[in-house]
Amino acid sequence: MAELLMPKLNNNDTDYVLTAWLVEDGEAVTEGQPVAEVETSKASQEVEAESAGTFRRLVREGARCLPGEVIAELVAEGARPSLPRPPTPAATAASAPPAASAARGSGGPLVTRPAQELADRLGVTAAQLAALDVAVVRTEDVQALADARAAHPGPEPQEPAAAPAAGERAAGEQATGKRRGVPLTRVQKAVARAVELSHRTVPAAYTVVRMDLGPALARARELTREVRRPVGLAELFVQRVAALHAGFPRFFSSIDGTTAIEAEAPHIGVTVDLGEGLYVPCLHDAANLTLRDIATRLTAYRIAATKGGFDERDLTGANFVITLHTDGDVVLAIPFVFPGTACALAVTAPSDGTQAHIGLAYDHRLINGRDAALFLKALKNSVEGLA
Repeated sequence: MAELLMPKLNNNDTDYVLTAWLVEDGEAVTEGQPVAEVETSKASQEVEAESAGTFRRLVREGARCLPGEVIAELVAEGARPSLPRPPTPAATAASAPPAASAARGSGGPLVTRPAQELADRLGVTAAQLAALDVAVVRTEDVQALADARAAHPGPEPQEPAAAPAAGERAAGEQATGKRRGVPLTRVQKAVARAVELSHRTVPAAYTVVRMDLGPALARARELTREVRRPVGLAELFVQRVAALHAGFPRFFSSIDGTTAIEAEAPHIGVTVDLGEGLYVPCLHDAANLTLRDIATRLTAYRIAATKGGFDERDLTGANFVITLHTDGDVVLAIPFVFPGTACALAVTAPSDGTQAHIGLAYDHRLINGRDAALFLKALKNSVEGLA
């Protein structure tokens, strides 16, 4: 029998919230399989099984866990699980923070400690948190809610009624003939939260320009040979967008109430979707990266996406996002603006490699239509000048 310990995920936190189990109690798991999702003060991370066996949970979802605490057991075939162990005093004290316990007791979501601290500072109420309709409230949810409240003040939501128990839901579904749905994957749930939060809080606009990508694609093939790394539209657009930071700082900013917070450097997120869900790894300080650096990191991110093997820093810090829609039949794509950013650039690549529609979704509180057109014109001149 092997014990699964809560790993030390960063040096800033003394404990973490186990937000979700990814496998069922009693399920057979393999070595390296993700079994839990853990919330730190900065991001969500997966915890993997360190050996194969039958999985046995030892803590509940929503518990606060200390680094080194035993959170599950992996029972090898033929072995007998240990008897339940009493929790340590430290673990018991950390397992249910007042904010989270109160929210659960009232039928609301679990609020992580960093999220509750931010909510207290920004004056976000429990009713407003409950109205988000998410299972776990994170810091980005609170910040987006505060931004939306500042931009669009209105009456506070009423406390929601208690949700029906699981048995009542099941009976109701049987009575109405409702069919049981297929649960979303962990990654898709994260995407859904981001999309919902974006649509609720970001007043987005969209502008499209035509670009001739033929010369850029030809140049990319030459650069692939020169830098000995795969260079395509993703690599070229990261480089060209980052170069525009100095002239268009507002496009890399975030909003705090009625104030634009401009970034000191362009941190470019790039969508990676290999069929298992959408990831947005970040190239930090992209303006100071060579094309070889960009190509190397994007290749590593694509490999990591096949295994979900990203570090915490890989998925945080982006202040501009490039979304790739490079199927030859896609001629137009409208991305959502990721909460905490001002823009999302949609890159398409027609199969004939000539005229493409490149679109910019932007937060209209920060950027006006004329500015968006100027940014896209500068980007068009830069990309088409690669020949």
